[in-house]
Amino acid sequence: MATVYVRYKQVEALTGEEELKRVRLNRVGLLLGLISSFGMCVVANFQKTTLFSMHLVGAVLTFGVGALYILVQTLLSLYMQPHVHSKNIYLVRLGMGLWTLGSIITMFVSSVIMYSSLPGVDVAHKLHWTPGETGYTAHIISTISEWSLAFSFISFFLTYIRDFQKITLRVEADLQSSHLYDSWSQSPHHKRDASETSPLLAGGT
Repeated sequence: MATVYVRYKQVEALTGEEELKRVRLNRVGLLLGLISSFGMCVVANFQKTTLFSMHLVGAVLTFGVGALYILVQTLLSLYMQPHVHSKNIYLVRLGMGLWTLGSIITMFVSSVIMYSSLPGVDVAHKLHWTPGETGYTAHIISTISEWSLAFSFISFFLTYIRDFQKITLRVEADLQSSHLYDSWSQSPHHKRDASETSPLLAGGT
């Protein structure tokens, strides 16, 4: 989630107000990234063997919406080259996006084949598979595709490393009062200046 937000702020800083297409895409990317991050929380909190329906919803939000996030960021990279960065980074992200798409298609097709070949079997709770049994090959392909999809996401976010080396974020706390009481009469005497500003978080290159 933090990575999604930092990426949003960086693109926002590099985009002029007159560039409406990039501004809108950047906002859409932020929304998709936050939804995908929420989906990851759902997947982590609802295991496949305990509540499969919620786990499936989380997976769709994480990978389905996450794939749309990758698409939006790839389009932003297309529109930002060659003035903001080189064409190479766009091509790398395009390759990652195609990898993600291929993994999703393969996982979906193999999962459909696996479930359709085992009618009446609770596949979601089937933990042990024997080589040669019905649906085994489709199960292996589906599992490999799922891991491939996860690694494609990780690889895509790794392309942000060089970009993030060129941004500094700073968060400050601007005190509106020298106390946290509802009224000054409830507060003991303080010598602290009410306008004091103190840094909470700083990052630099």
